[in-house]
Amino acid sequence: MTTYEKIESQMKDAMKQKDSLKLSVLRMAIAAVRNTEIVKKVKKLEELDVLQVIQKMIKEHRESISQFGKGGRSDLVEKETMELEVLQRYVPKEMGLEELTSIVKTAVQESGFTSKADAGKIMKVVMERVKGKTDGKIVNEIVLSLLK
Repeated sequence: MTTYEKIESQMKDAMKQKDSLKLSVLRMAIAAVRNTEIVKKVKKLEELDVLQVIQKMIKEHRESISQFGKGGRSDLVEKETMELEVLQRYVPKEMGLEELTSIVKTAVQESGFTSKADAGKIMKVVMERVKGKTDGKIVNEIVLSLLK
């Protein structure tokens, strides 16, 4: 069962159980996937593309939580956090910092790049290896910390 099929199935279950939060989040996810299909002009997105759409939604929720926290809106922080938890069930577990650092170190050694000017080239290599398993912002921080 693909991620999209799983989302559709669990959306139907949420309707039956009258779980409005989960239903709302899953409807947003399906809409985001369908919008991406329209933009890319495809009938059905590949599994990796569906995961990327959901990860984008997760990133947006994290940013919203941060902004609402700064604005003192604890009610919205709580709502966004609950929605984030629902979305995180549909993506693979994120890589640990140690494993990620190891991959970045390997990429730096293999490429031979040492200056911060080469960070983008290393990022490209690393992001291909960890596609869908971590946030690019974290990878960027690790890459910059390892370069001179």
